[in-house]
Amino acid sequence: MTRIFAGIVAALWASTALAGGPVAPVAAPAMPPAPPIAERGLEDEIIYFVLPDRFENGDPRNDRGGIKGGAFDHGFDPAHKGFYHGGDLKGLTARLDYIQGMGVTAIWFAPVFKNKPVQGKPGEESAGYHGYWVTDFTSVDPHFGTNAEFKAFVDAAHARGMKVYMDIITNHTADVIDYVEGEAAGYAYRSKGEYPYSRRGGPDGAAINPGFAGDDIADSANWERLSDPTFAYTPVVREAERNVKVPAWLNDVTLYHNRGNSHWIGESSVYGDFSGLDDLATEHPRVVAGMIDIFGSWIDDYGIDGFRIDTAKHVNPQFWQAFVPAMLARAKAKGIDHFHIFGEIAFEEPTATLAAQVMAESDLPYALDMGFAKAAQLVASGKAPPRLMAEFLQQDAIYPGGPGTALGLPTFLGNHDFGRFSMFVREMSGSDEPETLLSRVKLGHAMMFLLRGVPTVYYGDEQGFISDGNDQLAREDMFASRVAVYNDNLLVGTNATTAQSNFDPAHPLYRLIGELAAARTASPALRRGLTTVRAFDETAPGLLVVERDDPETGQRVLIAFNTSATGLSRHVEVSYRAAGIAPLLGECPSTLAAPGAALITLPAFGFVACILETDE
Repeated sequence: MTRIFAGIVAALWASTALAGGPVAPVAAPAMPPAPPIAERGLEDEIIYFVLPDRFENGDPRNDRGGIKGGAFDHGFDPAHKGFYHGGDLKGLTARLDYIQGMGVTAIWFAPVFKNKPVQGKPGEESAGYHGYWVTDFTSVDPHFGTNAEFKAFVDAAHARGMKVYMDIITNHTADVIDYVEGEAAGYAYRSKGEYPYSRRGGPDGAAINPGFAGDDIADSANWERLSDPTFAYTPVVREAERNVKVPAWLNDVTLYHNRGNSHWIGESSVYGDFSGLDDLATEHPRVVAGMIDIFGSWIDDYGIDGFRIDTAKHVNPQFWQAFVPAMLARAKAKGIDHFHIFGEIAFEEPTATLAAQVMAESDLPYALDMGFAKAAQLVASGKAPPRLMAEFLQQDAIYPGGPGTALGLPTFLGNHDFGRFSMFVREMSGSDEPETLLSRVKLGHAMMFLLRGVPTVYYGDEQGFISDGNDQLAREDMFASRVAVYNDNLLVGTNATTAQSNFDPAHPLYRLIGELAAARTASPALRRGLTTVRAFDETAPGLLVVERDDPETGQRVLIAFNTSATGLSRHVEVSYRAAGIAPLLGECPSTLAAPGAALITLPAFGFVACILETDE
């Protein structure tokens, strides 16, 4: 078991099991407090990402969202992995002490806006439990509670010194618009060249939208000339859904691209419908102004602390160039100086290239660190040598603003879209031996907390959730689940399954995350230190060593990981400014081996963080 220097280990307390019905708040844990919200920069945060529907059911009365009928009407079926299960804002609020007990300082949750309850073709139906099929951007989905309960959640989090990050969508709404020609055409994407805005149904069609000068002209008068939306498909909306979207301007079909389904490449990546979801014309000045008003109101009315932006790379860069400054200005006017905005730029390669490119093109300040997730999966599993992570970290220079920008990138190991980290480790290592799997999962979490970036824990990972795949298969219930495909997995680090409630603060991963969080909170170099790669094994699992230097305080921390199944001992270079070495996390050497060198000894899958003492 790792140990923390200077007595910063958090006290751990007994698990509180929740029975059915409304939940009672749990006792506050003894965890060293983080600095006050207003004083914390983005690099100081530790994020916990949660799907409210899958976390805790605080009020069973809202399980059906006030909608009558069967599951295909209200979307509630706790035995189906793709439907609502009953989690809500009251349940999340009641578990804030459990979350904070890990040292978490910010909660990011999947969208809570009102969703279309169920959509999909017959036999392919699923529900909007995840929050990404929005119909009303101004109201909390009744399955999760009310706007008043959302305010109570934000207030309760703030009272504990915890920030609240909303997951927002500007790219699309729920699937309400259909196309007259859609089914016959397979909803295939119709490009701007083959189907220009100036003709109906292709270059040989009837002339429409006279005077429209193109979608790259951000002028309201120009866009008013795009009054006929039948250039590619003929959009149609069922009478029952004609006015379902809120604010009302979202019901105007001319504010959507209406070009069919994206195939995720080239032009279609920005102009196509995301798996059938109605793709907003985010080039349109009305859409830009409308989205700024919508999400600015959530800042004004609730004082939230940040946005994670869904499908950010599927929106034109000019939209973000207007939206981001507007949100930062609204936050600053509210007294929120450190408003965290990070976009989802999805890819599955251990590289920084695409994220840096989109950030530079769009003036997005930060992005979810997809490259880190893939590098950590490959290296912690032993699938790739430490060289991969070393070379990935050395790409920090390409981000806009350089390596300092990388400090604010939220890092993660797995999520609700790709799958859980423990699943990747099991598959990539080719072994599910319990102790080895737990050790590798611990190693990955140590990388996330000790290397640069803002660590982001996916709910349930602290209880050993493992998943069987991506998407719905990686969205298990924290409360007792009724989903068979979830409940047949033995969780990592315990004999439990998801068939029982899992809020155990004695779980080895929960305890480890608490220790890592405490070390990070205590060390400015772990939060704000720039990275120098000191050593790495090139062709096989083994040693990775980095040094992190905080320029403001001068603190230096030496961090080492052993990704191999055998122990190792190695002399590594350290800064010549170091006059001594002291433990921060794990078993550090008592003295330097020589000026500019330290002897690092690690067991299999071990890790250590040591303060390099200087005379400065």
